[in-house]
Amino acid sequence: MSREKTPRRPRGHGPRAAMMPAEKAKDFKGSLARLAGHLKPYQRQLALVVVLAVISVVLGMAGPRILGQATNILFEGVMGKQFPLGLTKEQAIDMLRANGNHQMAEMLMGMDLVPGAGIDFTAIRRVLLMLTAIYLLSAFCSWLQHHVMAGVSQSMVHGLRKEVDEKLSRLPLKYYDDNTRGEILSRVTNDIDNIAGTLRQSLMQLITALFTLIGVLIMMFSISPLLAAIALVTLPLGAMVTVFIAKRSQKQFAIQWDSTGALSSHIEEMYTGHNIVKVFNRQQEAIRAFDEENERLFDASFRAQFISATIRPAMQLINNLNYVIICVIGGIRVASGTLRLGDVQAFIQYSRHFTQPIVQTASIMNVLQSTAASAERVFELLDEQEEVPDIERPVVLGSVKGHVAFNNVSFRYLPEAPLIKGMNLEVKPGQTAAIVGPTGAGKTTVVNLLMRFYEIDEGSITIDGVDIRNLTRDNLRKLFGMVLQDTWLFSGSIRDNIAYGREDASEAEILAAARAAHVDHFVRTLPDGYDTQLDNEAANISQGQRQLLTIARAFLANPPILILDEATSSVDTRTEVLIQAAMAKLMQDRTTFIIAHRLSTIRNADTILVMDKGRIVEQGSHDRLMGKRGFYYDLYRSQFAGPGNMMIAGSWPSSNPDHGA
Repeated sequence: MSREKTPRRPRGHGPRAAMMPAEKAKDFKGSLARLAGHLKPYQRQLALVVVLAVISVVLGMAGPRILGQATNILFEGVMGKQFPLGLTKEQAIDMLRANGNHQMAEMLMGMDLVPGAGIDFTAIRRVLLMLTAIYLLSAFCSWLQHHVMAGVSQSMVHGLRKEVDEKLSRLPLKYYDDNTRGEILSRVTNDIDNIAGTLRQSLMQLITALFTLIGVLIMMFSISPLLAAIALVTLPLGAMVTVFIAKRSQKQFAIQWDSTGALSSHIEEMYTGHNIVKVFNRQQEAIRAFDEENERLFDASFRAQFISATIRPAMQLINNLNYVIICVIGGIRVASGTLRLGDVQAFIQYSRHFTQPIVQTASIMNVLQSTAASAERVFELLDEQEEVPDIERPVVLGSVKGHVAFNNVSFRYLPEAPLIKGMNLEVKPGQTAAIVGPTGAGKTTVVNLLMRFYEIDEGSITIDGVDIRNLTRDNLRKLFGMVLQDTWLFSGSIRDNIAYGREDASEAEILAAARAAHVDHFVRTLPDGYDTQLDNEAANISQGQRQLLTIARAFLANPPILILDEATSSVDTRTEVLIQAAMAKLMQDRTTFIIAHRLSTIRNADTILVMDKGRIVEQGSHDRLMGKRGFYYDLYRSQFAGPGNMMIAGSWPSSNPDHGA
């Protein structure tokens, strides 16, 4: 429901607010820890993922060591072929020393050499078959790990989306007034999708990286403690580089997602009101605002991606330096006979595996930073203050007469800006109460309080003597039917849009409501009749026809109390006559509240409430208020003043200023 522009708290989002600098995630660790809490229901699946990761890593770690054995067999076979058959290993070494080739002799001492035997291809084939089986099993475990993790991530995100959707239904109208639709949609879609992507990929990579790091360390120390100690030097160095860069990228990711929400909000607003933008020739201003937000998003995204992307090349530099050192020292130890060639080859592969999980973890730090910012925005929504809960033992109103009373009601949107003070009002069953006044007087606020979209600060509002706070909101709002100035129709058939007023309505009841609202005739002229599909803007029917559909919906709901919010202000005179006739029929024997700007439409109301600055300044019938010549009199006469307002409700004013009063 629309509302007057009363003093409000500045919005925290939207195109204008988005120009303010955003802070980094307030609680990076806390946001990730809370996100991890949503994974508790999936502990068994996660345990299976961990087991599969361990098996896959263990098998993968065994591969280089086995491949090193094949290298040893091949190299030792080639070296053994250089000596005559029948010599022993010791005799071959003595022969080399006798010839002065002491370096080669030292190297042969570390080999399992059989002089003259040549390459054992049978042993190599056996090793390669074993290696193939190990890699195939490792790949299967990795595939199964991905499959299980995909199910966990989608299930968790499905639950998070459901939690957010349920939260949105419990939030008060104030939240939607304070936040733009684009910003809310960005949290529900972009941020949750970002979380889903992280769970699907990054979480599994982190698990695999952890076990890979542990497995690699065990294998490296089993081959050469010296080379393993050298490789470990890169660990703290890599960690320092990662932390240094990640801290600088975190702030940029927070700005990036804040800018995404602001840009989404601007696009949603501009395309929703594109007709108004064109009418007032504001296309260039809209494009300029879009360009500014788009440029801000580009700058934040570029900085975030660039800064975080420097982690990988920095780690690769450290990795390459480590690789060079290991190759040099490993070559020296092979030459000295301390290590076998295949062991050095395996160690070099392990050293690559050792830095790989570090590089991998570093490369997904940007994703974790982005995810923390997204999670924080989603949790901010989930932590928003909800509507005051319904009482435990509510009163249930069955047969409602429609006696509505405001008793000394006070309300303010902001603590420092009182709006309604000490309002008293009584509308008896079947009566029509019209609420008039200048913009910002508090007219729609009265309806918001009546529907409990906002809670009153003082006093009470009763229906048939029952305080509305003693009713559930569901029970309360079922008592009301609303026809607003801004029509709302959803994507679906005309039949479905009318049936939205009551879920269990029969076809006959839908048609009866359509006829009562003067809808049936124009619907039957459409090619598909009641099956005509509407989009969310209902662009294929006119504004007046949309309004008639909302009245048919109210007819079908058959509420005891009716609220009409200037339902004829944007239609032509002929359509207005139809709408007025439909509403007159709808208002029969119902308590009705009418929010009116055109005072000629409410002259027959039982009581007219004249509001100004949140107070009822005058109250009475049209004739009585005109006779008082007060605020209402001036307001009524102002609608006849000026050449642009000479025609009101299809009547021409006479020379008498009180014509029609």
